[in-house]
Amino acid sequence: MRDFIAQRVRAIPPSGIRRFFDIAATMDDVISLGIGEPDFVTPSGLLQAGIQSLQRGSTHYTSNSGIYELRVALSRYIARLYGIEYHPERELLITVGVSEALYLALTAILNPEDEVIVPEPCFVAYMPEVTLAGGVPVPIPTYAADAFQVTAERVAEKITPRTKALLIGYPNNPTGAVMSRERLLEIAQLAERHDLLVISDEIYDRLVYGVPHTQFATLPNMRERTIVLSGFSKSHAMTGWRIGYAAGDAELIGMMRKIHQYTIMSAPTTAQEALLAALETSEPEVEAMREEYDRRRKLIVSGFNALGLPCFEPRGAFYAFPNIAASGMDEHTFAERLLAEERVAMVPGSAFGPSGAGFVRASYATAYEKIEEALERLARFMERHG
Repeated sequence: MRDFIAQRVRAIPPSGIRRFFDIAATMDDVISLGIGEPDFVTPSGLLQAGIQSLQRGSTHYTSNSGIYELRVALSRYIARLYGIEYHPERELLITVGVSEALYLALTAILNPEDEVIVPEPCFVAYMPEVTLAGGVPVPIPTYAADAFQVTAERVAEKITPRTKALLIGYPNNPTGAVMSRERLLEIAQLAERHDLLVISDEIYDRLVYGVPHTQFATLPNMRERTIVLSGFSKSHAMTGWRIGYAAGDAELIGMMRKIHQYTIMSAPTTAQEALLAALETSEPEVEAMREEYDRRRKLIVSGFNALGLPCFEPRGAFYAFPNIAASGMDEHTFAERLLAEERVAMVPGSAFGPSGAGFVRASYATAYEKIEEALERLARFMERHG
C-alpha cells in the first residue's frame, strides 16, 4: 500500500515529556516532578456546581461560542484583573482548554509557509501546532542570563517578509520566567512596526510571585493585533475539565469560532456551567493554592542551589529550571539516571527546545513533603555524581 500518513505529521517527533511519564508509571515509589498539573482538587464551589449541573440533566450542547452568561462573567473577570473589556458576543470564545484555542488561532491565521516566531524553551505543543496548521515555526533561543525573557532584538533578527505572527507564552513553561512590562513594550512596538499578530498564551497568568503579570493586549495599540489564550486548568486546578478561552479582535475570534464549530461544536457543558456558577466565589481557594505554590517554589529553588545545581528564580507558573552541568551529564542522561537510581522524575530541558539543553524541568505542583523527599534523594544522587 502507499504511505497514507501526511508528511508534516510523520516529521513531528513524539513529545519528549511523555516518555518519562510512561517509564515512571511502571515503577514503584516514584516522586514525580515531571507533570505540569496541579495536585490540588478543584475548588469546592466549582465541584458542587458541576455535580448539580449533571443532576439537572445539563448534558447537551451549548452555543458554539460557549454559554452566553459565562462569556459575560468572563468579560467581567478579565476587566477586573487587567482593566480591558472584551465583548462577550463577538470577542470571546470558550474552548476545550488552551490547547484547542492555540490550534484554532494558528489554523485561522496561517497560509502555507507563513512563518511564526516562537521563543524557546517553550511548551512542547507550540512548534508542532504551527507545523500542523501549515506554517513554519521559527525558534529563537532565550537564556538564563536574561532570566529566560525573549528580547526584541532577537525577535527582530528573525523577521522576514513571510513572518506573520509571534507566539509567546509567559509566565513560561518550562522555565517559570515572567516577562517584564518594559521588554513586552519593546516587543509590542516591534510587532506594530512590522505588522505582526501576537498570540499570547497566558494560561499561568494567575500564578505569579512577587511580580505583576502584564496581559499583552493591554499594551499600547496591541488590543487589535493580539489573541490572548488563557483558561482555568492551572489556576483553578481544572485540567481534566478542559475549559479555556480565547479573547481578541472580533474578526479573528469569528474565524476561530468557525473552525471550532466544525471540529469541536462546544466546550464541555458541565465545565462551563460549573465555571459560571463559581468563577468569582472560588477566588479564596485560588489564592490559597497560589500561596502554597510560592512556598514550594522557595523550597525547591533553594534546594537546587544548595546542591550545586544553579537555578534562576522562577517568578511564575509552577516550574523550576536548574542547570545540571555540575553532574557531568547531559540532561537526558541526568533525567534517566535520576529516575532509575533515586525514583525522582524530571524532564530534560531540551524537550522544550534546543536552548533547554543542560537544564531539567522540575514541577513543584506536588506536595511540600514530597519535594523535601525528592531533594533528599537528589542530594544522594549528586553525592555520587556531582
